[in-house]
Amino acid sequence: MTRPVRVDIVSDVVCPFCVIGYHQLACASTQAGIPIEVYWHPFELNPQMESGGENLIQHMVENYGVSAEETRHLRKNLTEMGNDLGFSFNFTDELRLMNTFQAHQMIEWASEQGFGLEMTLEIFKSYFTFAENLDEREVLVAAASRAGLNPESASHVLQSGSHAEIVKEHEAFGKSLGISGVPTMLFEHEHLISGVQGVEAYARTLNRMIECRVA
Repeated sequence: MTRPVRVDIVSDVVCPFCVIGYHQLACASTQAGIPIEVYWHPFELNPQMESGGENLIQHMVENYGVSAEETRHLRKNLTEMGNDLGFSFNFTDELRLMNTFQAHQMIEWASEQGFGLEMTLEIFKSYFTFAENLDEREVLVAAASRAGLNPESASHVLQSGSHAEIVKEHEAFGKSLGISGVPTMLFEHEHLISGVQGVEAYARTLNRMIECRVA
């Protein structure tokens, strides 16, 4: 049986390309018949974002010079890509960009128990599918419950801030690799890929990793 390919993914849960990239990778794994072992690493796109967040369309206009119409067109394309991969984007004009520090604390805690993937995917759903506010602790606790974790324990993690320093420490992983954007994936500790690449490209990378083992 093929040993899984290790893939370290640096991502943020308010990045639509991160969830697209993961699902493309998962599809590639299935198509190539090569199992993967995913490790998630935190990246905050907007670490200075205040509580309550900012309207996402307004943020795109003011920070990236992307018009509201261009943003809506991008959302339409993302929605179609998501549908092809089995992930539902439900964008609205009211969607707000949030600080994700608490969300990353949940993922770190879940990862310690072997539920990092489940927790990450549920938070992606909370934000992009259910259009929920990631600033609200009850939203993250509900995501933890859906991921198969104890909601009371999840609530305690957020209230105590027990994993805040761990997130800060683990953010250093991306910084050590010079990563400034997400998603970025590191295959087998040696092959770095940034941005969304598509199912076929990820499948080729997985096959290359296997070939390198026997070379």
